[in-house]
Amino acid sequence: MAQSEERNEKRESAAKVKPPKRMERLKRPRRKQADEAKSQQQNDEAKLRPAAAIVPPQSVAGRALTLVVAIMSFLACLTVGAVSVVWDAADAWQNDLVREITIQIRPTEGVDMLREIDKAVALAQEFSGIESVRALSDAETKDLLEPWLGDGLQLDGLPVPRLIQITVSDPALLNLAQLRNQVSQQVTGASVDDHSIWTSRLSAMAGAVVVGGFAIMVLVLGSMVLSVVFATQSAMAGNKDVVSVLHFVGAEDAFIAREFQRHFLVLGLKGGVSGGIAAIICFIVVDMLTRQGAGQAGSDQMSALFGTVSVSLPGYFGVFGVVFLVAILTALTSGLAVKAHLARVD
Repeated sequence: MAQSEERNEKRESAAKVKPPKRMERLKRPRRKQADEAKSQQQNDEAKLRPAAAIVPPQSVAGRALTLVVAIMSFLACLTVGAVSVVWDAADAWQNDLVREITIQIRPTEGVDMLREIDKAVALAQEFSGIESVRALSDAETKDLLEPWLGDGLQLDGLPVPRLIQITVSDPALLNLAQLRNQVSQQVTGASVDDHSIWTSRLSAMAGAVVVGGFAIMVLVLGSMVLSVVFATQSAMAGNKDVVSVLHFVGAEDAFIAREFQRHFLVLGLKGGVSGGIAAIICFIVVDMLTRQGAGQAGSDQMSALFGTVSVSLPGYFGVFGVVFLVAILTALTSGLAVKAHLARVD
């Protein structure tokens, strides 16, 4: 009986031990599936995770260079805006001068001045392309001479030339040479002034301003290129080990250069856009101040020279072009600097 009781106890204990082993065998496939799913998820995340960049995206040197590029692009955009304002003003001056002709009649002894004026007016009205002909009155002539000769002028006692103002509607239809010949032949003491001297001087001045503006922009962009070269060399020195390993394990120079170009392209875009936006804000502020300061001496003098100081649409297109040029120059300069450095390593 004792032996049978012992056998029964062993069987009960074995029955109690076996079920956990069976449960463990059932749980093993589930754990394996969970581990495989977890490892698969980690692999997918690793594939989606971007590769580490060779050049650190944020560094003190990078932020400083971004500020330098922003300042250089700001100065270049200001130069483009100033050249645009001067060019538009010179073009407006030239158009005004081309559409205005002056007949000057000098007083001659024994000649009736009023009769010669009427003769010149009638002669000028016969030509095609002329919109209006008007002789300046005595009061208008006094106003013209007042800044130089003072108040209280008596034109009868002075040999002051009389002026006839001609407004041209279409310069292409007007035969200026024929008008000049007939006026000089038929009107005593008369001469025609087409303001060609002033027009040529304005053209020369506008051309000089444009050339000077381009020279300043080239200097500014050249300074920016040198800054990018030094920054690229600094980035190469800071990542010397990584670049050397990549170079000696067989990575092509074009691949390494593209990594630097991508970094400096983003940097150039940030700096260029910041400088361009700052320049546009300055243009808008100057335009508003000019309009609000109408009636003041300084504002009136500026308006007399340049009209309303506002940048035209080509000027804003020039700003966008400068931003694009800054970004491209930054990327190209960094790429060339990297290739030159790797060529020296070889």
